[in-house]
Amino acid sequence: MSKLVFFIVTFLLWLLLTWSLEYPRLLVGVAVSVVATLVYGAVFTTQPRKFANPLRYLIFIYYIPIFFYHCIKANFDVMYRVIHPDLPIKPGIVKVKTNLTTDIGKTFLANSITLTPGTMTVDLEDEYLYIHWIWVEDTDLDRATKLIPEKFEKHLKGVFE
Repeated sequence: MSKLVFFIVTFLLWLLLTWSLEYPRLLVGVAVSVVATLVYGAVFTTQPRKFANPLRYLIFIYYIPIFFYHCIKANFDVMYRVIHPDLPIKPGIVKVKTNLTTDIGKTFLANSITLTPGTMTVDLEDEYLYIHWIWVEDTDLDRATKLIPEKFEKHLKGVFE
């Protein structure tokens, strides 16, 4: 079942990326999806039935503008720090806690944090993430957790948990 879901998701992604229903492209898409399924299908998901829940897709669609909002806001913050004459930075690595339990959820959270300018996930260990932060506001575990991952985590929990 897991491999079938992986094949379907991979083929749909192929269709979205090529945006074509021409026979040769469909054939190549099927071939690529079959090869990807044979290589990676077993490690894709342990619970493929979760992909049948349409609410997860709606939550993810809702998450995308939230992510872009925080990303654009962080871009302006980093831009300000770069063009400011005094270069106001206070870099450091902070430890934050995540409530996500699935590996894919934690990975998606870590990538969301890394894609946001000014932060970069350095390590992921059990329920803790170590994040390099350009402006360390607080090193307290609870406060840093509220400032960095919590804005993404509450939405990702509905998608990946």
